[in-house]
Amino acid sequence: MKGLIATVAAAAALLGLSALQAQAASLVARVDVAAQKMIVTHYGKVLHEWPVSTARDGYVTPRGEYRPQRMHKMWHSRKYDNSPMPFAVFYDRGWAVHGTSAVSRLGSPASHGCVRLATPNAEIFYTLVRQVGPGNTRIIVQD
Repeated sequence: MKGLIATVAAAAALLGLSALQAQAASLVARVDVAAQKMIVTHYGKVLHEWPVSTARDGYVTPRGEYRPQRMHKMWHSRKYDNSPMPFAVFYDRGWAVHGTSAVSRLGSPASHGCVRLATPNAEIFYTLVRQVGPGNTRIIVQD
């Protein structure tokens, strides 16, 4: 009986370790709305820190933890004058992390609610999400 208990305990410990390793293995994009920056980590290691633009006055960037829902190398906004959204990673309804040509506004609120990045950085993020998979990616938007 003691042997069975020890085996079950060891198996449970291994399962717990596997779950922790899987969580640590994910790609995480943490958007800090107050600081207007996004930090991208993979396996817990910081890969990138970029300035972003989130919602300006009158608009909202929803807070929470999300997984990418869909991705488009080039998307045009159906809501805002067919505006280009290169390397769009949609995470909540119509909100996405995507590239912008309005790079002078990065680091300050300027968007209709999406998380804007310099287009080369958006391409890097898009490529990372494709490599690790949307299921292994988290986008966390917080104050």
